[in-house]
Amino acid sequence: MRIPGLGKLQRIEQKLQKRLASKGLILMYHRVTEVDLDPWSLSVTPQHFAEHLEVLQEYAHPISLQQLAQAHRDGNIPHRAVAITFDDGYADNLYHAKPLLERYDIPATVFVSTGYIGKEREFWWDELERLLLQPPKLPEKLSLNISGSIQHWDLGAAVDYTTQDYQRDRSCLAYEAQPGSRMFFYYSIWQILRPLLEAERQKALDEILLWATAEPKPRSTHRALLPEELSVLGQGELVEIGAHTVTHLFLSAQSTVLQRNEIQQSKVRLEEMIERPVRSFSYPFGDYSVETVELVQSSGFDYACSTIQDIVWRQSNSFQLPRVGVENWNGEEFAKHLLRWFHA
Repeated sequence: MRIPGLGKLQRIEQKLQKRLASKGLILMYHRVTEVDLDPWSLSVTPQHFAEHLEVLQEYAHPISLQQLAQAHRDGNIPHRAVAITFDDGYADNLYHAKPLLERYDIPATVFVSTGYIGKEREFWWDELERLLLQPPKLPEKLSLNISGSIQHWDLGAAVDYTTQDYQRDRSCLAYEAQPGSRMFFYYSIWQILRPLLEAERQKALDEILLWATAEPKPRSTHRALLPEELSVLGQGELVEIGAHTVTHLFLSAQSTVLQRNEIQQSKVRLEEMIERPVRSFSYPFGDYSVETVELVQSSGFDYACSTIQDIVWRQSNSFQLPRVGVENWNGEEFAKHLLRWFHA
């Protein structure tokens, strides 16, 4: 007996099986270190990162991002293929992450914002955290001239930052902060600074530094790579260096000329420093427009990563490859997330 519609159902099932059999995963990390305060959940401890790598060896098929991108183009992604990426270019990628990657023989790609390499300041979001979330007391009011407009903040109860407040914020992400808290104050300033050009953002940070009467000295624990460290990080075949713009710019808010310069110059500068071709790119903040994608493609990159939370499968765009963010989970928690991602 011929059952009506059965053939269609079988074709749907075959397509689904084909999709499940040819999908991969790109993991997004930023830092491998221990910090007391982490408003954006960027840090994974070395112990937990080692556990993640053990899980990947047991339950997945770790490959390089370049291999995954090529397999995606070929339509033949290995079963449970996983690629590791890091954004920004923190020094701890060399001192904490790379030794563990070497121990487990698992490759990774590090996307670097070249303007911070060797710079005597922290990444701007870290400097803002140091200025606003470290002092136990701040002045009552802050005014900043942003793009010709004066912005005012009245801290209220957030003037005082108690030990209890600090302990609460250790488990609080910036965008989850309660209005009126010091963390909420930090988040509101962060939102204002994010779309600015580097010069204007640094001007605002300089004003905040004077207002908070803070020391200008950056923390060694939060610094970016030095040029010679970047070269060491990229030595060998295990770590690929990718581009992440020059100044970690919020690209979609900028002109075509500025976007092109940030994208192309990051590639040129990296190739000069590591003396190797730079084929991959990732969008700062996961932000981009259709124009941005076209600029990345025309700048000579082979593939690019977004922050879209999804698996990589045959309909993924090579210049908008999805990634899933990894937090400071222990090995068991990470394994649960890994299996959930693959079965989503």
